Amino acid sequence: MTTTQADTWGLHESQFWLRGKQPEERVHHAADLGFWNVYGHPEAEEVLRDPATYSSDTTRLVPKELMAGQDLDVDFEEMQAGNLLQLDPPLHNKMRKLVSRAFTPKVVADLEPRIAAVTNEMLDAAGSSGRLELVEDLAYPLPVIVIAELLGVPASDRHLFKGWVDKLFDSSEQFSLKEQTEGRQESVKKSLEGQKALVEYLGVHVDERREQPREDLLTKLVEAEVDGEKLTRNEVVNFANVLLLAGHITTTMLLGNAVLCLDTHPEWDERVRADRSLVPPAIEESLRYLSPFAAVARSTTREVRLGESTVPADQMLMVWVAAANRDDRVFTDPDTFNPLRDPNPHLAFGRGIHFCIGAPLARLEGRVALDILFDRYPALRTIPGEPPKFQINPNMTGVRELPLTTA
Repeated sequence: MTTTQADTWGLHESQFWLRGKQPEERVHHAADLGFWNVYGHPEAEEVLRDPATYSSDTTRLVPKELMAGQDLDVDFEEMQAGNLLQLDPPLHNKMRKLVSRAFTPKVVADLEPRIAAVTNEMLDAAGSSGRLELVEDLAYPLPVIVIAELLGVPASDRHLFKGWVDKLFDSSEQFSLKEQTEGRQESVKKSLEGQKALVEYLGVHVDERREQPREDLLTKLVEAEVDGEKLTRNEVVNFANVLLLAGHITTTMLLGNAVLCLDTHPEWDERVRADRSLVPPAIEESLRYLSPFAAVARSTTREVRLGESTVPADQMLMVWVAAANRDDRVFTDPDTFNPLRDPNPHLAFGRGIHFCIGAPLARLEGRVALDILFDRYPALRTIPGEPPKFQINPNMTGVRELPLTTA
């Protein structure tokens, strides 16, 4: 990808890896922001594979004043209870086991007909005008409907989810543990408003399941026990919240990014259409090339040597998996889109105990949707004068609008 393309698309200026640049330091202390950046692939992998040294509980390092003054009645401890992304072993392993049964290979494989049916329904509804807005017409509704049906919340409420989720990520401000600008405070407030609304919505459904159990994942969480004790209401709500959020955002960006990668590399579009066995590796390469969640956070539990740096205890690390996926020590020609890249050890779904539990489902949704798009449309091309619009959050790389011509 050329610099001009990244700039033309309006990708966040901090995402240097999309502009053909390698970092000066693989592990860098951003003193002005109050945390460490990890950009290298081996260093990122080391962090993600060692939860004892690099804890997922990062909220303990966020200054209370960062969340203060938001005029919102939010209890942050309640908001974190049961949040799988913030848990360390042994509790993490026990909680993850509860939901892993909902994502076994058989359960995921059995969803294929439903994914195909929803994809065709969405594309039928989009009409035959010769144009698609890929995100609105398919890439957003498809994974939301699938994960909502799994959880047992009405998929017809997806317009509500979208409003709340947009608030969570609708900021171009870089996160900081230091000085809080007006823009940062406003983005924290909007994010908390979105989280609070989602939590209240899910709480109503959790309460319903306690009274009237159903055959869905929410009921399984309500009835589940860890060490002989049922999960608290907060734990169930926050657990469901993570699944609902993570269950659709990654796939929405994965699908949009994959189509965009093929549009900008028409020779690959032609090859993948002709040989459908190339669809899965094309998805993997698009995950490396345009990694949806650019960064994950960890906190050090002790002083540690990482790469060329010594990181003290109780420091926050931002692990830039998107930069690691362009590390020229691991990937030959990292700025070249090559679906035949083998091996392709990208970190888009993470590594270690927190490896994305929904990765098989996201991959399946991507494969099924791309196959159907290719079957239905002889071409999917971006429209001159209507460039894709990307997420504005510096921690994400994903299209939020992708107008296409299908003729």
